[in-house]
Amino acid sequence: MQAGISTATLFLRRNNEDALALFSEWGVPVCEVFLTSFCEYEPSFARLCAEKKGAVKAHSVHVLNTQFEPQLYAEHPRVVGDAFSLLSRTLECANILGAKHYTFHGVARIKRTYRENLVRSGKQTQKIAKVCEKSGVSLCYENVEWALYNRPGVFSVLKEYCPTLRGVLDLKQARITGYDYFDYLKEMGASLSHVHVSDITAEGILCLPGRGVTDFPLLLKRLRDVGFDGPLLIENYSGDFGEEDELKASFEWLSDTIEHSK
Repeated sequence: MQAGISTATLFLRRNNEDALALFSEWGVPVCEVFLTSFCEYEPSFARLCAEKKGAVKAHSVHVLNTQFEPQLYAEHPRVVGDAFSLLSRTLECANILGAKHYTFHGVARIKRTYRENLVRSGKQTQKIAKVCEKSGVSLCYENVEWALYNRPGVFSVLKEYCPTLRGVLDLKQARITGYDYFDYLKEMGASLSHVHVSDITAEGILCLPGRGVTDFPLLLKRLRDVGFDGPLLIENYSGDFGEEDELKASFEWLSDTIEHSK
């Protein structure tokens, strides 16, 4: 296992290209690139990021969900067509960055008219995954409170229709849903691609790893028990810490914790 950082943690503080340059300066070995707007779904931007990241490995890409991911599940052919065009651009960026995984939210549960249909969603997820696979990228569903995978059990149904589906475990989103992260971890099992880690204080305030009460040695043990050996990427909200050096210190703490838990 390796510690890394998602550029999402510096959202509104640094643009992606500057965040990646900072990670390179810090010696971060692995990252996730959080593409945040349509102008960033362009090969030219991906090439800029690839240059700025230096030796940092881009494990995965992530996008601002509502910009096109829900529309991949729409019924209107034009809507779906445009969404798949944006998906193709995202995958091209992933290829340029060398990222083999796509952190995915899919359907957003933001309308009262939304009606869950996991069978239909599973079949459509398979179509999306096939497009990703043609680009050499794995589709990885993340547990997110307001998106399709909002509770344990959803991933298992989707995987019935999409056997190659991978998973992303997000600790903070598990806390928000009220389910133990272990319930999600057991479900994803050997399909787990990477983990978004954060921490929480005894008072319930989200904070950087190493500054709260999360039992990281237990987390690492549970990850090893399912055969996981991938990256643990710090993904906090940018307001969860003060100076950027605090993020660097958290990354170093997480790296040491992983190393000493072997």
